[in-house]
Amino acid sequence: MAGQGVRHAGGEAFLAEIIADHGPVLFHQSGGCCDGSSPMCYPRGDFIVGDGDVMLGEIGDTPVYISASQYEAWKHTNLIIDVVPGRGGMFSLDNGRERRFLTRSAICVDPSAIERD
Repeated sequence: MAGQGVRHAGGEAFLAEIIADHGPVLFHQSGGCCDGSSPMCYPRGDFIVGDGDVMLGEIGDTPVYISASQYEAWKHTNLIIDVVPGRGGMFSLDNGRERRFLTRSAICVDPSAIERD
């Protein structure tokens, strides 16, 4: 996990709303068939984390995972999960709420300077 971190850019109330409706959740970032900038939000008990998935950290008590292939592509970045207007992914819990999660990345010039939540 060297050089990699995850943090959020606001949206605590939005995440709390989803948790209130569905219980504990997790984020998973993959390259998949959909927009690779959309982290998927799933009920924690409904998503099986793969052996190759990498845990980046947590936002509050919510774990954030990334697929191994995406990790290789983004391992020198700091990932920021933001909330923007729009519809979430088809299977993501942010779908239908007129707001969605979005992953932004910033290149890590000094990996030791990553702020972790």
